[in-house]
Amino acid sequence: MSAELNPTEQHWQRNLVVCVFGSFTTIIAMTLLLPFLPLYVEHLGVSDPAAVVQWSGAAFGATFLSAAFTAPLWGRLGDRYGRKLMLIRASLGMAVAMSLIGLAENVWQLVLLRLLAGLLGGYASGATILVATQTPKARSGWALGMLSSGIMAGSLVGPLVGGLLPPLIGIRNTFFLAGAVIFVTFLATTFFLKEAPRAPRKVVKEGEVTIRPWDLIEDKRPVKIMFVVACLVMFATMSIEPIITVYLMELHTESLTLMAGVVMSAAALGSIISASRLGKFADRVGHWRVVTVCLSVAAVLLIPQAFVTNEWQLVVLRFLMGLALGGLLPCIAAIIRHSVPESIAGRMLGYSTSSQYVGQVLGPLTGGYLGGHFGMRMVFIGTFALMAACAVAMMVLRPLRRPLTAFD
Repeated sequence: MSAELNPTEQHWQRNLVVCVFGSFTTIIAMTLLLPFLPLYVEHLGVSDPAAVVQWSGAAFGATFLSAAFTAPLWGRLGDRYGRKLMLIRASLGMAVAMSLIGLAENVWQLVLLRLLAGLLGGYASGATILVATQTPKARSGWALGMLSSGIMAGSLVGPLVGGLLPPLIGIRNTFFLAGAVIFVTFLATTFFLKEAPRAPRKVVKEGEVTIRPWDLIEDKRPVKIMFVVACLVMFATMSIEPIITVYLMELHTESLTLMAGVVMSAAALGSIISASRLGKFADRVGHWRVVTVCLSVAAVLLIPQAFVTNEWQLVVLRFLMGLALGGLLPCIAAIIRHSVPESIAGRMLGYSTSSQYVGQVLGPLTGGYLGGHFGMRMVFIGTFALMAACAVAMMVLRPLRRPLTAFD
């Protein structure tokens, strides 16, 4: 099979291993603060309960706000100068930013440093672009599913680590340790990732008409729809995460930070189990169909989460929701990959990443506002309404002209 690969796909298996490892470690570092974020906000001087919830949402979403603006730039620079260089930049930048968060003295510094982390980081999104563009199309769903499993594994381990470490070594030292772990990823990316030499850039001659990337896409509607779906998927996930610790307080949970880590990790565990399997399944039956079904199931599972009476019910429901969410992002990336020319795939996937970041910004802010003013249960109900509407839109707007094996 290797003899049939073009040069850009020659090292795809090796690169996949490095990207899975790098995404796993960086996501651990980025998610370990979730169980103790409200406690850290209180430690930095915020005392009002509603303000704690809103500041937690703002601090969590700040990273994704700055990342949303820079993701297309990194995707474009990756197309031009190499995606390995972008991953090296992201891992080193995140190592520095995470260490600085441990030095915050007030809540405004925390938010600004989280903004810096998003500006400098973006390893997992860069890894998604590299894997999507340097994997044979016939294996793209499976490869992106494996990468998604690595990302979800980091999302599983991160909150558990965040629930265990602060009582042992302190909150600030936890951030310093996270920076050290990301620095290991920087070293692995620098020395083990292999990228094929890039073709020389075409020089635009004077008077020659420049073709815009969007003009190269024959059917733009599926790509635009995937941008919206990517945004709503992350909105649905992140509107819940920052309020879980406070929600568990209302359920009178003991060992609060540890249990918050377990609840947050349950969804990630479900996604780990399902991501590669759903990606492989979607390669056969069609990515659009899998996205529609997964959205519908995840929406339905949000309703009972609003009415749980103990933490273990929430753990089970979050796990089941993770099973449904696991296939979404790999299939979204695969649909975009199949819908655009190779020359602009990195840029379009960068826009998709920006859409995800927009959801990751709006989700925590909306969840924090609804939870602080209308109660925690309203967050689940509002998120259900959005995901259900998205699932219905996917059914109505499904393309009919393309063969299932190529796009669905």
